[in-house]
Parts: sequence; C-alpha cells; structure tokens
Amino acid sequence: MPQQISIPNTEEEMLGVLHPLVREWFFSRFKSFSEPQLYGVMPIHERKNVLISAPTGGTKTLTAFLSILNYLVNLAKKVELEDKIYCVYVSPLRALNYDIQYNLETPLKEINKVADKLGRRLQGIRVAVRTGDTPTAERTAQLKKPPHILITTPETLAIVLTSRKFVEHLKAVEFIIIDEIHALASNKRGVDLSLSLERLEHISSITPVRIGLS
Repeated sequence: MPQQISIPNTEEEMLGVLHPLVREWFFSRFKSFSEPQLYGVMPIHERKNVLISAPTGGTKTLTAFLSILNYLVNLAKKVELEDKIYCVYVSPLRALNYDIQYNLETPLKEINKVADKLGRRLQGIRVAVRTGDTPTAERTAQLKKPPHILITTPETLAIVLTSRKFVEHLKAVEFIIIDEIHALASNKRGVDLSLSLERLEHISSITPVRIGLS
C-alpha cells in the first residue's frame, strides 16, 4: 500500500541522494524542486510504494522518474547496467507513450552531455515503447537488447507477460509506474492490469516498487 507522507523532504536531503551528473542536469533546467518532487522523490529512492496526485503539468512524471533515472545513472557510471528491464511504465493512453519516451530520452542525452563535458563516460540507458503498433523488427530488437525502461499499455503488458522469451527480461523489474491511474481504477482495463501486475510481481525475483500517478 502507498504510504501517506505528510512532511516533504528538504532540498538538502534531495541533493544528498542525487548523482552529481543528475544534479547538474536538473539545475540546468529547473530553478528548484517542485512540491510533488519534495514529497515523492525520496520515498521512491527509499523503495516505498507511492501515489502521486497533482494537476496536469504538475511535474508528476519527472517526480516518478527522477529517482529511477538517478539510480540508472549511478549504475551506468559504474558500468553495472545489465541487459534487463529495470522499470515498466504503463499508461492507458497510447498517444502519451511516445511523449514519455521523448521526455526521458531528452534528459538522458543532456546528462550524457554533462558527463562528456566532465570527461566521464556512461553506459547507454535505453528507453523503448512497446504497443500493438510496434513494428516486428523493433520487437525483435527489444528481445535481443531489452530497454532499461519499457513504456507500454495495459494490453501490451499482458501480452508480453505470456511471451516465454521476453518475460525473461522482466524477472528483475525494480519499478512499476502506472500513469492515469484514475482512468483505470473502476473498469475492466484496471482489473486486467491488476492481474498483470500480480503476475509481474510473481515472476520477479524482487518486489518492485509501485508508483501510481493521477
């Protein structure tokens, strides 16, 4: 169950856990942490289940991903990234998925530029979308070289969980983000997604962190 958090973290606490590359990138784009970030980033860093509710444009998505990107950058800096899916992002809105991909790949490119400027090398952090529209060639490529962050829909998640080969990449997922959770809470798609999440957790060697966005 998500934990109710009544006191936000301080900026100093946030800065204490962010990798220097992520920190430099963040403040090259933003003046300060938003209110959702002060409440949500640290609990995700501490591997707690959370539900983040904020208006449209209220930085929910970056709040959900900031700790995850920070974690992956730490692994990439130490050359410890594996060929597996670390995070699954699920949205009922297929049109949103490519926006999310762009909104992740852009900061990753900018973080790499910061690393290059400082003479540091990072492993590549891969992000990919998989839906019913994904071409066969791209699906095959994902099977050979899985994304570290998989962006998908409830229906496609259910399908890949039945694929014996692809499911191998899902056996150590550490984070699950469910966006637009209010649109799924009381309908059949939500029930089906709940079953997929239970199956994903059942096959996983660890208990993934669940992050809801509304």
